Amino acid sequence: MSNGELWERHAQWWINGFTDGVDPEYTDQIIPIAVSELAGMKTVLDVGCGDGQIGRALSANGAAVVGVDPTWGQISVAAERGNGPLYACASASNLPVANASCDAVLACLVFEHIDAVDSAIAEISRVLKPGGMFAFFLNHPLLQTPGSGWIDDHFVEPPEQYWRIGAYLVETASIEEVEKDVFIRFVHRPLSRYINALSEHSLVLEQMIEPSPPESFLEKAPEYRLAHTIPRLLYLRLRKVL
Repeated sequence: MSNGELWERHAQWWINGFTDGVDPEYTDQIIPIAVSELAGMKTVLDVGCGDGQIGRALSANGAAVVGVDPTWGQISVAAERGNGPLYACASASNLPVANASCDAVLACLVFEHIDAVDSAIAEISRVLKPGGMFAFFLNHPLLQTPGSGWIDDHFVEPPEQYWRIGAYLVETASIEEVEKDVFIRFVHRPLSRYINALSEHSLVLEQMIEPSPPESFLEKAPEYRLAHTIPRLLYLRLRKVL
């Protein structure tokens, strides 16, 4: 089953579990960062918009937002929920937007599911105005590498708990069962792969944020007493320089 087919099949899983106020990482961390970073931007393109929850927040803050997503199951819900943005069904590597027409582009937890990473970055650069911003959210490529996770080491005294990092430098794609009978395809890339591709398309890093998971999320994971030291999210602010 292709990546697109998997997302169409499991679109409702994402909508039910991560939108409309049910996910504290979005409500307490991702959306506030996006609203703060994109304040004052007049035209914003939300790539991989899902149900449109970030776009709605940006629209409420005064931006004209267009959201694109390749999954009809997401776009249909985004259109139903409305409240400002316009939507189109399109892939990141073929954006239905004119050259140099956007003050900012947003991509939130999207590139982990994109195979054609260079084409998608080229398209984002194409649609941005000179000096425009790319607000780029990723699952942290180092600390959320496949195979990473908490280890309870009882072979030392006293016992220790630490975070194991998987094969970070190996670019790999995998289909993971994220919940019973829900399969999602992920692509892991080292951070340098993204930064170099972005630079090749005149997108230069301006700011990097590695936020601690929000307290509302940590309350759900009391077994991880050091969870606040391991960021799940990486945010990059990039600027188009040409």
